[in-house]
Amino acid sequence: MTKRTLKKAAAILLPVCLIAGSSVAWVVTRTPSSPFDGVASSEKPSAELIARGEYVARLSDCVACHSTPRSAPFAGGLEMATPMGSIFATNITPDKETGIGSYSLADFDRAVRLGVASDGHRLYPAMPYPSYGKLSQEDVSALYAYFMHAVPAVRQESKHSEIPWPLNMRWPLALWNAVFSGTDSFQPQASRDPQWQRGAYIVQGPGHCGSCHTPRGLAMNEKALDDSSPLYLSGALLDGWYAPSLRGDSNTGLGRWSEGDVHQFLKTGRNKHAVVFGSMAEAFNNSTQFMTDDDLKAVAHYLKSLPGDPERDGPPYEYDAASNRSLALDQRANFPGAQTFMAKCSSCHGEDGRGQGQWVPPLAGSASSMAKENASSINVTLNGSARVVADGVPDAYRMPPFRKQLSDQEMADVLTFVRTSWGNRGGGVKPDEVKELRERTSPASSNAIILQMR
Repeated sequence: MTKRTLKKAAAILLPVCLIAGSSVAWVVTRTPSSPFDGVASSEKPSAELIARGEYVARLSDCVACHSTPRSAPFAGGLEMATPMGSIFATNITPDKETGIGSYSLADFDRAVRLGVASDGHRLYPAMPYPSYGKLSQEDVSALYAYFMHAVPAVRQESKHSEIPWPLNMRWPLALWNAVFSGTDSFQPQASRDPQWQRGAYIVQGPGHCGSCHTPRGLAMNEKALDDSSPLYLSGALLDGWYAPSLRGDSNTGLGRWSEGDVHQFLKTGRNKHAVVFGSMAEAFNNSTQFMTDDDLKAVAHYLKSLPGDPERDGPPYEYDAASNRSLALDQRANFPGAQTFMAKCSSCHGEDGRGQGQWVPPLAGSASSMAKENASSINVTLNGSARVVADGVPDAYRMPPFRKQLSDQEMADVLTFVRTSWGNRGGGVKPDEVKELRERTSPASSNAIILQMR
């Protein structure tokens, strides 16, 4: 969502919320109920429950948002830029003064699933509680046991948001939650097999895949929270990246991937179609590689059950070898971007754009080259990709940043060449689009690490 669109949304929603404030005070001030109200917290949870909680925390990728590479796990401080201003992840260690050490199980449940802190203030939906609302009571209990009894307490004050008044008022979020946030736990579908059910639970709930891969509405709400809508996981632009469709779209989604391809991608961070980059690199480094094979296969099974939209996605991709003629030495001058491609890109991605197996991804037919949204193409070329760390070993091949080597025009030309060659239908890139992302992004860290949870 662009800053202009967000301002329009604020201009519409804020006056409505202010006018309606007195009549909806009960929504704003009441404390949502929790199934754990009145339930005493266990003083000594079992080792099995704590271990389960640690695994659920991995599924939920809690460490990626509530930590920084320079701080203790879960101590908060990560800056999240929004069009309204920056917000900062909070300290969720069991420190009683600056963390969540004073939370009861019911308080914890309300914060995780309903977006309400123990003092009653509403959390910004950067915390993916619309998805976490599907967590089972068993998993919430396990998470609580892990955070309270296995995560070291860290005294670190949480930073205040930098969102200006009146957009920083929290009470309208109660109305937002009532309209856009689901609060029911995951409901199995009797007609589906157990593997599908498990995959659906992980994707819709703790995995919160829709937070990035589902398009958002005017109020920054996810347009769908489950597969009852064809918009769910159909691709979305967020934070300078385009998170592609996870549905059966053959061009911009997983239509050409097998279940085995999906499993390999989540387990190793790469396959013959793609290598993780952008926000997905963080999700892999800190979450998906730690999942069990059974859960990874369940996720793959579920995702491959989601149909694509041929009308939106267009005719299936076919490789066009004729594009290679423009790369001939005597032809490059006639094709803007061709010379830059040969000098900067071809040694890794191949002169034919087909990459180097699972190590260097293809540009021909890639989702980022087929999608109309060009943010990912620009962002990864400007800033490179974060280091992928699999089984504790950093990768040897990664996309370097070209922001200091290529001008806005040169980058627009080479990306236009890539996105219109070999059958790619993503379309051109304008220098102004490169300039805009250059100004609001920075190079990916070359020191990406797996954050140790304990």
